[in-house]
Amino acid sequence: MDAPPGVFQGSLDRFNGVTIDSSKEYEENEHFPDKLEKSLAYWKEQKRRAIWFTVKTEHSSWVPHLTKVGFEFHHAKQGYVVLYRWLPNDEYENIPVYSHTMLGVGGLVVNENNEVLVVCERFSLIPNSWKLPGGYAEPQENIVDAAIREVREETGVECEFNTVISIRHAHGGIFGCSDIYCVVALSPKSLDLTRCEREIAKLQWMPIDEYLQHPNVHETNRHFLRCYMDYKKRGIRFTCEIGKHQVLKKEYCLYYMKPIDEDNGS
Repeated sequence: MDAPPGVFQGSLDRFNGVTIDSSKEYEENEHFPDKLEKSLAYWKEQKRRAIWFTVKTEHSSWVPHLTKVGFEFHHAKQGYVVLYRWLPNDEYENIPVYSHTMLGVGGLVVNENNEVLVVCERFSLIPNSWKLPGGYAEPQENIVDAAIREVREETGVECEFNTVISIRHAHGGIFGCSDIYCVVALSPKSLDLTRCEREIAKLQWMPIDEYLQHPNVHETNRHFLRCYMDYKKRGIRFTCEIGKHQVLKKEYCLYYMKPIDEDNGS
């Protein structure tokens, strides 16, 4: 964006807003309040909408000046904080909320001996309960990849994708976030177990019949297994395919139901 001297350059977004990154525009000896005041006047004249400041930790001296003139905190991550101010007086504040939902995954691993891979966590909400291995997806990580990784990290078992089983959605989780828990059925490539000593107290291959009746298995987890068995009986799977957005050219995961025989019986 070609701004006049004494005004933050920033970058113009597709919503007619401006983003300023302190890593690009911080100057040690400049008088930030004066430059900010001049910039705000220019942006109002240009009828800009949302003004965003990404402020690195080392440039946090900017923050008090921004909040003093009406900027609000939007979100923070390690190394920076983002603040914004909505300029138009004739439009309602149309600011997207930051990520508000955590994404968890569970791996339902069933071997050819009709046994389920189960773990007992060291720090469990329900002591001595048996559950599916799993955890939270990492940034930029697909659901299936997250489930495979979590199973490997907690149990040492390498797996491949079979089908999505179920999705649980709840609210009021950690950091006040909502929570989505995706259960993915995986096929093991080996049966050898290597326990993650930091997180897992014990693990085992448990016979399906025992799992479905075990007093220390939560009913919801038994439900996941029943769904998996029902999918197999019906000859269907909730599969995952990789596609690419025709405009953005970004890959995405497409999940949908299909007959198992269309996968050549896999």
